[in-house]
Amino acid sequence: MMVVNAYKEQKTKALIKIMLKQITTTLKNLLPAEDVHAHCDGPCGVYDPSSARVAAEAVLSMTKKLIDLEPKDNSKEAQIAYQNTFSRFVQIKEEQAQIAKEELLILWTDYFKEKHLQQYPDLHTTFWKAAKLCSACKMEVNQQHAQELMDTVQKIHNMFWESKERDIPWYQAS
Repeated sequence: MMVVNAYKEQKTKALIKIMLKQITTTLKNLLPAEDVHAHCDGPCGVYDPSSARVAAEAVLSMTKKLIDLEPKDNSKEAQIAYQNTFSRFVQIKEEQAQIAKEELLILWTDYFKEKHLQQYPDLHTTFWKAAKLCSACKMEVNQQHAQELMDTVQKIHNMFWESKERDIPWYQAS
């Protein structure tokens, strides 16, 4: 009798396991999880402000190019070429401003900790300003704001490397 009960109990557990797996699979199919992308949140410990610098530098470069851009002449072809180039430059500038913003937010929220606030009391204000400048650079063609973004990214670069007790000089690629 005990052997029969043990067998029935084992069979019941196996059936419950199968049913739970089927229910879980059905739920996953009905309510699929959205794919997400993140800078790991492992935490991997791999942080560097250089990607924000490169993106901010591209914003400044594209802003200067937009300001200097002029149609070759008044012909229809020249106007179309001008508008095409202008819209491409704007798209690149906006993409790079968004990349800079995302990279800066990763540093702000994942790398810098409460302990850094004592060393850098203006840390939150600096990152907030940088994020706002990224948004401003997306919305307008303003060399002053693009330069302010570069200057703020340089300040963040200096805070970052100082917090790691490393002397990494600031440089620009162009």
